[in-house]
Amino acid sequence: MNACFFDLDGTLADTRADLAATVNHTRRDLGLADLPQDAVLCHVGQGAKYLLAHAIPERADEVEKLWDIFRSHYAEHALESVELYPTVRPTLAELHDRGWLLGVNTAKPRFATMAILEHFGLTRYFGNAVVAGGDCVEMKPSALPLRECAARMRGHRLSSHDWMVGDNWTDLQCATNAGVKGAFCTFGFGRQGDARATIRINRMDELLRYLKSDET
Repeated sequence: MNACFFDLDGTLADTRADLAATVNHTRRDLGLADLPQDAVLCHVGQGAKYLLAHAIPERADEVEKLWDIFRSHYAEHALESVELYPTVRPTLAELHDRGWLLGVNTAKPRFATMAILEHFGLTRYFGNAVVAGGDCVEMKPSALPLRECAARMRGHRLSSHDWMVGDNWTDLQCATNAGVKGAFCTFGFGRQGDARATIRINRMDELLRYLKSDET
C-alpha cells in the first residue's frame, strides 16, 4: 500500500491572513510596528520559532517569550480566515477511497494543526499520521518527521512510490532526503528555490492522475 504525505500551510489550507495577523499582534504587544503580509510569510515553513525569530528580528534573542505571546494569540485567531484550497477535500476523499495511506507532515505547531484539521473535518483521512512542529527532534527538510509519520501508518515503510506534497523547498528536500517523490504546489505561498520536484501542480486534484499511475 502506498502513502501520500501533505504539508498544511500553503498546501491543504490557506493560512496566510491568520499567520500574518498573529505575528503582527505579537509585534504590537512588544511595541513594534506591523509588517506587510509578504514580509511575514517569506519565513513560514521551518517552524513557529524560526518564523518568530526572523519576523521579529528586534527580539530574536527572546524567542521563548515571543513563542508564548504568539501561541496565545494564534490559539484565538487561527481559524478566523483560514480556508481549504480548492479541490483539497475531494482529492483527499478520492485518495482515501482508492486505499492510499494519508498523512500530514508539517512544521506548524500541533495545537494549531489539529485545530485546523478538526475544523474542516479532515482528521478522518489522517488518523494518527499527523506529525507537527515539535513532534520530532528535527523538522523538514530532514527526513525524520516523514519517517515518523509513516511509522504512525500501521508501521508503513517509505518507498519510492510514496509522495510528499507541499508548497515549499523544505517539503521537496524532505522528499528527496526520504527517497520519495515530491509534488510542488504552485498555488501555495512558499517557494521552490533550488529543490527538485517530481511534478508541479496548479490545483490539488491534478495530483490524482499522477498518483493513480503509482497504485499497486
